[in-house]
Amino acid sequence: MPLKPLEELYAKLPPVAGATPGTFLPPGIQREIGHFNVFNVADLMLGYRSRPPMVFDRRAFYKISLIRGRSRVEYADQVVEVEQNALWFASHRVPYRWLPHDLAQTGYFCIFTDDFLRPAQGRVALDELPVFRPGGCPVLHVSEADYAAIEGIFEKMQQEITSGYAHKYDLLHAYLVELVHFGQKLQPAPAQALAHTAATRLAAQFADLLERQFPLETPQQRLRLRTARACADSLAVHVNHLNRVLKETTGRTTTALLSGRVAQEARLLLKQTSWTVSEIADSLGFADVAHFCHFFKRQTGLAPGDFRSVAIV
Repeated sequence: MPLKPLEELYAKLPPVAGATPGTFLPPGIQREIGHFNVFNVADLMLGYRSRPPMVFDRRAFYKISLIRGRSRVEYADQVVEVEQNALWFASHRVPYRWLPHDLAQTGYFCIFTDDFLRPAQGRVALDELPVFRPGGCPVLHVSEADYAAIEGIFEKMQQEITSGYAHKYDLLHAYLVELVHFGQKLQPAPAQALAHTAATRLAAQFADLLERQFPLETPQQRLRLRTARACADSLAVHVNHLNRVLKETTGRTTTALLSGRVAQEARLLLKQTSWTVSEIADSLGFADVAHFCHFFKRQTGLAPGDFRSVAIV
């Protein structure tokens, strides 16, 4: 699933009446410090006569949304129903879409590239942060008090991006970092836990090693680490030690974690690509289609072809 560029996003946005000149960063500055922009959801909804279409896809940028209104968020193979308020963190590594149930939506969202936030984060990769880590909890239901506090950060962003202040991008960095940390404080307790022990550090290294193999973007890509032993070798530990650590920290074995992530990628490929079942099986490291079909049915209860038919409907 190739990344959708920023230009495609702007081409799809409806024109906003009375838009302030300078809302979009000059191209030269974007190349130097990355890209950042902030939008008011209510203003954008005015440009639509019906619910805005949004394709389930991966975008070439990160996105943080503050949503108020009934809607549905789909990311990876998960679905979250939003009944009132939510804060949502979207990464370029995971396909997603937002489906508002009506036009009565308010809130804000900002988009930014990795290069824009990195200077403020001390060169920490965004995907290492809990809110953007694949497999984390990107959609957080927020209280009215938290909504008001987050809304205040977005309002400062929107005011500053059109200002003439010479160092406004430094200030926007600070607001964005504040927003990321606000979201991380709202994460469920396990996601906030720091890797203080050797066991938790090894578990975190395994999760990163596994996730770096995804997403698969062409049928020619091949899953490199397909077995518990291959993962253990890459981490320079004994396979039994890795299995024991993962069982203690996650409650699941190395093989179970591998199988779960492979099954998730298989569901995404069946749902969002036109690859044949044979191509998917080959890319995911299965010796033959029969082996893949048996694995997939054991994981999901459906044969790959049946799952694809249901997903299309």
